[in-house]
Amino acid sequence: MSNDETMTKSENRNISADESFWYDDAESVVREEPAKPLVYDLEERTARFGEAVIDFAKQIPQDAVTNRLISQLVGAATSVGANYVEADDAVSKKEFRKSIGTCRKEARETKHFLQMIVRAVPEVKPCARTLWLEAKELHLIF
Repeated sequence: MSNDETMTKSENRNISADESFWYDDAESVVREEPAKPLVYDLEERTARFGEAVIDFAKQIPQDAVTNRLISQLVGAATSVGANYVEADDAVSKKEFRKSIGTCRKEARETKHFLQMIVRAVPEVKPCARTLWLEAKELHLIF
């Protein structure tokens, strides 16, 4: 029995297209609890996220398809933290909003490239899913 058959129509509509990609073979969970407590200092959290993506990127086998995806992923993920630091040091409200908006865009872009890497290298899906969930949370924060 698939998830579509066990959900009501209203519950099925609440799952966005990009989320359904990650939940195809996963068990239904109301909310996943993180293995370790979340860091509430956004500067530290975005730095750890960038580091985790760099470590993940080193595990991906390199070929003609993944090379471009890896560089795009690492660029987007590390940009989230860099733009947050820039926003934190902003001297005007306009500059702050611009930098925070860029953080939001880069977090969304990171989600996209994680999904593309999973398509290219399906065996990295479990690790990519963890990073995707963090990118989703950062996107919602910014």
